Amino acid sequence: MIRQRTAITAALAAAAMVPTLLTATPAAAATPQVTCVSKKAGLAAKLTKDINAALKGRTSTTAIYLNDRVGGTTCQLRGTQKFDSASIVKSTVLAALLHDADRAKRSLTSREKSLATAMITKSDNNSTTALWKQLGTTKVQRFLTAAGMTQTVPGKSGYWGLTQITARDQQILLGRLTEKNGLLTDASRAYALKLMRAVVSSQRWGTPAGAPSTAAVQVKNGWLPRATLGWRVHSIGAFTGRGHNYSMVVLTHNNKAMQDGVNTIQAVARAIHKDINPTVAARSTFVPTAVPYESVPATPERAATEAVPATR
Repeated sequence: MIRQRTAITAALAAAAMVPTLLTATPAAAATPQVTCVSKKAGLAAKLTKDINAALKGRTSTTAIYLNDRVGGTTCQLRGTQKFDSASIVKSTVLAALLHDADRAKRSLTSREKSLATAMITKSDNNSTTALWKQLGTTKVQRFLTAAGMTQTVPGKSGYWGLTQITARDQQILLGRLTEKNGLLTDASRAYALKLMRAVVSSQRWGTPAGAPSTAAVQVKNGWLPRATLGWRVHSIGAFTGRGHNYSMVVLTHNNKAMQDGVNTIQAVARAIHKDINPTVAARSTFVPTAVPYESVPATPERAATEAVPATR
């Protein structure tokens, strides 16, 4: 049975030209047990109840990390479980680029700004590959270490979309972007958030679902199908301004289709936004206009030149 599984895995990897992770397929997710605490009376219990209700009956393996600084509220579920990053790693790449520039006491070049804009607002893969190569894993790792993102492992051999991430570390990243700190200058943080506010409308699904109309919404999503663990569909969001200061991470895999992951994330997001902002009207929700796919290189020769799998 093990030999058969190895053979099948090897065949799939050769066909898709994507490295196979040595990660065992987890058993079916148990009934989710979200842990919430809050300084607001009754809010932790309500969030726990409503998030669990949002996850009931869903097959996705889901990790959640909420941090509301205004209300002193946090919620966690599978906060340290690792997931393939897909394209939400692009926010980390941007932060690493800004950190590197800040260390050198320089501004981003026009080329870097162009690549960063395409990488975040359109989730452009080629731009990400260019910046990943420019930084190298050494500088990416330097940022991760300085930020305290100790559970994140950069993807090997240029496969940035297979970076291993956790909800905890993604929440740390959002904190570094939204709160004054010694790692990134205020100007760098403002630049990153500006790009995350300018994500194209077709990619503003996920954690923005149900967000209050009074908040500025910053988001980055990722989606990637693979032979094992199905679709990875993730969303990170920061909600700031006019009395708001909270961030949310929802990571999923074991989705049969991309929309399953989107639905899970948005159900969780709506529950969280509603509980935190019970008297504020919600924004309209955006949904993807097209389903992306993981392309297969046409020939082994072409595959040898591919730096990263097709990832969003």
